[in-house]
Amino acid sequence: MSEQIQHLSTPAPELVPPLVGYRPQTFTAQYLGLLIFMIGDGVEIGYLSPFLVSAGQTEHFVALMFTVYGLVAAIGAWFSGLLCDVFSSRTVMTAGLTLWVMPQILFLSIAIPSHSDALLLLTYGLRGAGYPLFAYGLLTLLVKSVEKKRLGLAVGLFWFCFTCGLPTLGSVVAEMLLPHYGQYVTLWIALLAVASGGVIALSNMGHTRHQSAITSAGWNDVRDTLGLTLVLVRKNPSLGLACVVRAINSSAAHGIIVFMPFYFTTTLGLTSGNWIRFLEIIFGSNIIFNLVIGFVSDFISWRKTIIWFGGIGSALTCVGMYWLPALYAHTSLPLVYLSAALFGMTLAGYVPLSALTPSLLPENQGIAMSLLNLGAGSSAWIGPFIVYLFKSSVGTIGIIYIYAGLFLLSAILTAFIRLPQKLQPATA
Repeated sequence: MSEQIQHLSTPAPELVPPLVGYRPQTFTAQYLGLLIFMIGDGVEIGYLSPFLVSAGQTEHFVALMFTVYGLVAAIGAWFSGLLCDVFSSRTVMTAGLTLWVMPQILFLSIAIPSHSDALLLLTYGLRGAGYPLFAYGLLTLLVKSVEKKRLGLAVGLFWFCFTCGLPTLGSVVAEMLLPHYGQYVTLWIALLAVASGGVIALSNMGHTRHQSAITSAGWNDVRDTLGLTLVLVRKNPSLGLACVVRAINSSAAHGIIVFMPFYFTTTLGLTSGNWIRFLEIIFGSNIIFNLVIGFVSDFISWRKTIIWFGGIGSALTCVGMYWLPALYAHTSLPLVYLSAALFGMTLAGYVPLSALTPSLLPENQGIAMSLLNLGAGSSAWIGPFIVYLFKSSVGTIGIIYIYAGLFLLSAILTAFIRLPQKLQPATA
């Protein structure tokens, strides 16, 4: 195994010419393509489930379909960075675009009209691998290519485009299209948006022309590379800590969607419109500060940004997201919405993880990114699972305090992440 580690972690000069030192603006077309891609991906979020139920499916089956989709998406997120080490990032992005477009065409043209449960599960499930491979393939390219002193800004721009498209602008576009074109045609328009964004990103990658189709990992066996991943995590526990911190980062955001709407409408007596606006403010604030904090973190240290602004900041604002609405729901809605803006802002404090994690394993950045993406995918089930386990016993405020405790735990874990000595002191 030691020979395998040496083989997989030592670049072959003839296969991997240097591909570093680019500035974020070099990837302007990729950022634009990602934004359009994610807008198309997010169009369906607000209405696909009721649309399928109205078309004859049961709510139980739709829940199963979304579960399969989420599982495949999590696996795709995990493997994306690993596959970028086996193949080029461009190849992985192309596979992601293909796995989004082709199953979606079958989903819309055959599965939905036929009302076939098997086809719906197969086509929509396969599509789940599409956006992680495309988006995280680009993220892996960025962390391998952008100069270290601008890497925080580069990943901040990535998450700005990612979250601006999904769910924010995707939902806005759906609201604009649905009254004019209906639910089914809107899904076809979303497909065109995804395809357009993918083509824009992939057709303007001339600056990656020197990247080999097969990199230092070689095409030995994905199983061997997975084994290497486990060995590297055991040798470098900081990789595992980064994965756990990333999972904590988004867990609360996934979890509050499950139970907070009822807190707003039933407990506080606010309207569903107030809740939707509250949620939009969280994501809108997060979009803006993904960019701002990504830029600032390059100057004040990635790890300190995650600890103080991400972990400790999110713990405080998470609690405030409960108490400010509880105290001011009927006297000052601006304060209620302020709590949402602050929570979205501090969640952006975790953005430097996308720069810090690959720096922990500079010889195998794809493997590092695959672990980071595994954490991101895992958050989609961890947040709701906490609600499932504890909501009946501890109530809404108890769940909020559990999330706050996890944020504090992430700050502690980040403090134990050990960075390579060769990193610049300001960054490390």
